[in-house]
Amino acid sequence: MTTQHPSDAELAAQPAAYWTGVAYEALISFTRHQQAELGFTQPQFWLLRNLSKNDISPDGHGMTLPALQQAMSSYLRPEDDLKAEAEVLLERGWLTHDAGGRLRITESGEEARVGLKRHTPAIRARIHQGIDDADYVTTLKVLQQMIRNTGGALD
Repeated sequence: MTTQHPSDAELAAQPAAYWTGVAYEALISFTRHQQAELGFTQPQFWLLRNLSKNDISPDGHGMTLPALQQAMSSYLRPEDDLKAEAEVLLERGWLTHDAGGRLRITESGEEARVGLKRHTPAIRARIHQGIDDADYVTTLKVLQQMIRNTGGALD
């Protein structure tokens, strides 16, 4: 049995929204699976990044869970439970919290963040395998233009 591949004309007629949705789900699933095999979740990594003065946090003074939820609102998924994820990091000693509910990254949490971040290039390499940078850039430019064409925001 042979698999028929659509022609370029047939591909050009297919809905971008469908394929971007399929790509999003596949990429998130793959990334989260890779991270789970390494012993952490994507939301745990995001918590560490958002609390680290060496990464996303502008000042390293800590944040409450609602503030973290707001800061991550554009990339959290409905199933992500930041409270439960933070509890795991508190148990590991990677976070602490004060009486006001502000979470802070600990020294061991910062070491963990740096260690976890070392896996990012390998995950990216698997995702980008067989795709040269020029094609990737072209794809992003096309997607950005589609976003502009539909009145979407590019952050």
